[in-house]
Parts: sequence; C-alpha cells; structure tokens
Amino acid sequence: METAIKVAFATTDMVYVNQHFGSAKSFAVYAVDPEQSELMEAAQFGELAQDGNEDKLSVKIQLLEGCAAVYCLAIGASAVKQIVAQGIQPIKVQEGATIKDLISDLQAEMKAGPSSWLAKAINQHKGPSPERFNAMEEEGWDE
Repeated sequence: METAIKVAFATTDMVYVNQHFGSAKSFAVYAVDPEQSELMEAAQFGELAQDGNEDKLSVKIQLLEGCAAVYCLAIGASAVKQIVAQGIQPIKVQEGATIKDLISDLQAEMKAGPSSWLAKAINQHKGPSPERFNAMEEEGWDE
C-alpha cells in the first residue's frame, strides 16, 4: 500500500461513524489506497462529556498523528483548529454513514482525481521526489 493514507473514523461499533469528535469513545484508524484498505488500529477512550474540556482533545490528536483525515458526526471549532494545525482534515458525515461506504467513496475519489486536501495528503505521504533537484537544475537554478 505504497500510496496509502491514514484516516480515522469516530465509531463505537467499527461499522458506523456515530460519534462526536470531542466525546468519541473510540476511533478506527485505516490505511487506504485506491485499491484496498486495512484496519491499522482501534483505540478506545474512557467516558468523555462534551463539556469544553480541552485536555481530552490532546490524547485524541496524538492518536491521529499521521492521519490525513478524521471522519465524525460533529466537531467543535476548537478541535477543528487543533487538528487542522496538525495537517488533519476534519470531515463531518451524516448519521448512518458506514465506514465501508466512506472508504469506498475515498477510494473512488483517489482514482477519479483527488480533491485539494486529499491530493495534499497523498503527496505528503509520498515525500519529496528526488527528481525535484533535476527540475531545478534544468530551470537554471544555482547555489
């Protein structure tokens, strides 16, 4: 899965995205590429209320390190600000959305031509191309 990106889903049952980001009891983290997906991690948290307690977010944000996106039913402004600063795209979904369908949609988007956030995530995963130096040299770049 050379071109895979990591995405997380706020879920209690590993089937539906059914949690608010801040009070999510668990996340399923998948590696997804255009052809396949693989569950990498299932993380659980204790009971957390939607009370504005910012400390509860830090543990979740740490878990999401390296993820390109997190899918959830809702997410507060403070959490959006914090995860976007980490390069993670928050994606709010409708109640009843299944992880399987969301992964299929993501794979279809990868094949059809990714949106700006997804293209950026894919390129970050690939890392810089060694060919960039050749291109710079062809343009006449010199130290």
